[in-house]
Amino acid sequence: MSLPLPVADDRLLDDYSRAVTRVVETVAPSVVSIEVSRKDGARRGRTDQPTAAGSGFVFASDGLILTNSHVVEGSTKVQVALPDGRDCVADVVGLDPDTDIAVLRITAPDLVPVTFGDSRTLRAGQLVVAIGNPYGFHHTVTAGVVSALGRSLRSRSGRLIDQVIQTDAALNPGNSGGPLVTSDGAVVGVNTAIIAGGQGLSFAVPISAVVAVLPALLRDGRVRRGYLGIAGQDVPLLRRVTRFHRLGQTSAVLVISLEADGPALSAGLQDGDLIVSFDGERVENLDDLHRLLTEARIGKTVRIGVLRGVEQREVVVPVRERSAKS
Repeated sequence: MSLPLPVADDRLLDDYSRAVTRVVETVAPSVVSIEVSRKDGARRGRTDQPTAAGSGFVFASDGLILTNSHVVEGSTKVQVALPDGRDCVADVVGLDPDTDIAVLRITAPDLVPVTFGDSRTLRAGQLVVAIGNPYGFHHTVTAGVVSALGRSLRSRSGRLIDQVIQTDAALNPGNSGGPLVTSDGAVVGVNTAIIAGGQGLSFAVPISAVVAVLPALLRDGRVRRGYLGIAGQDVPLLRRVTRFHRLGQTSAVLVISLEADGPALSAGLQDGDLIVSFDGERVENLDDLHRLLTEARIGKTVRIGVLRGVEQREVVVPVRERSAKS
């Protein structure tokens, strides 16, 4: 009895499988594993404790690597393992906790950079592939679809990351910082979060947001943002108040405290003021303020529209640069 002849590989793969394998062959050589050491103040005499941290990927042939800010934040040493087995010590070039993006640099020859795609052209239902190192298992591949677009995800710094990509590609701890890739091998996101206990709920920072902060991270090591020196909370506006002041909004930001040396206090903003606008743009919540306090505003004055008692007025406030602890 003769054995059946071997079947060609391409006949065993359907279109979906071929698409995923092409992506892996294209992008996997760029995906790295990242291990960090952090200070351990609880154990005397042991300050640098190595921990398996996450993933990253090479995006420039001179050794630049993208990952998540939370992967390397607070590290004393960062070690990168390349797909070919080489280990390199990495320098942290820049961090932006507000977008959960970090840039590392290693010195190594023959690196393979990824190609950036355009996350703005993604569509719900589109095939995406995630490559990373969950639980230390190197180069694990998962595939799924774009579940939703335009999500907002709160970063560890408390600010919202806009236009986040939601996928059902299975992610686990250790996938953080790895690439999210389309079927043509272009990176459209940086995998950043999962919902514990959730099934098929994974999120990635869009590459459009990454490209927006990259110049500042490479130039300054951080992203400069504006600062007013207020603490506030979102509150609903009474309907009679919105009608009386002819406001096209249903909520505002209540000022609950002002920093003693902050620009808002010196400009005349008061506890209890309701912020409704910023240089003529509507403000309905703290996230609106965060989005408007960009680097371009630093050193300039802005007109803050407030409701104080029964009056509507404008307060001119100089915008300062936000420090790391602000």
